[in-house]
Amino acid sequence: MSHFNLLILKSLSLHFTKCYLLIPGLFILAFSNLQAQEDWIEYVTMKDKGVMSISLDLSVDISKPNYKNLLIIGTRYQSSLKNGFPTEEGLAELFAFSDSTSAVVDRTTQNRLVGIITYQGMGFDVFYVKDTLGLRDNLKNVIGENFNSSETFIKIDPDKSWGYYYDYLYPKNFSFEYLIDQKYLYDLVLQGDDLQGLRKVKHWIYFNSLKKRTTVGEQLKRLKFSLDSIGYKKENKKYPYELQISRNDSISPYSIYKLTTMLKVLCASYNSQYDGWSTEVKVKE
Repeated sequence: MSHFNLLILKSLSLHFTKCYLLIPGLFILAFSNLQAQEDWIEYVTMKDKGVMSISLDLSVDISKPNYKNLLIIGTRYQSSLKNGFPTEEGLAELFAFSDSTSAVVDRTTQNRLVGIITYQGMGFDVFYVKDTLGLRDNLKNVIGENFNSSETFIKIDPDKSWGYYYDYLYPKNFSFEYLIDQKYLYDLVLQGDDLQGLRKVKHWIYFNSLKKRTTVGEQLKRLKFSLDSIGYKKENKKYPYELQISRNDSISPYSIYKLTTMLKVLCASYNSQYDGWSTEVKVKE
């Protein structure tokens, strides 16, 4: 399964369709280092207080270093969007903290950064480390000299089985389709969307015959979808008959995954092509 997951990840950029948003330049710059590492993914999940984002190194699922201790270092950032995610100033705060603490970890012990968590005004770096001797004291010294220690978090625990990585960080519904939906959700969150409530969600489907488009359209109407437009895309030689539909739906990660999976199954049964979804960004005032 692990090798399959990395193959999914490396081919993902070739298959995104409508699931795109333009991200402000600050976020492109901020996350470019992670995105440049092809074995990292970013995804979002819903927790009690709102949206949490997790960046995860998938490569350790194949080849884990022999580090048996979990280290989590976190801090609160003051500048955030309404959904709890950092502004440009908040990112600068996180990077300053992360650069300082990771340098301490590097000097103290062999380690591997495996994940980054952002949730409700706090950012956390997740490491697995070889040794813990002196680690907490060294971190406390640097944090005390440079940051507000009351706004920071340090957790060091033995974790020989890498339980935190697999039980907490690793996505539960990992698949090619899951990552496509997650790419769009992640972009929405970075623009301040909290993914809450119902909203109009548009979908695009393409068919190889007019008859199939008509048949599927009738089925979708029974599922309360609106048939917004039809078209003929002559440049799409295999599936030229276009159907755009919409419905008010939740875009929570689990809900949108269920919805798009249902539409893909329906389309596959008629040898048609589901081409993605889009929605408007909703930001709390």
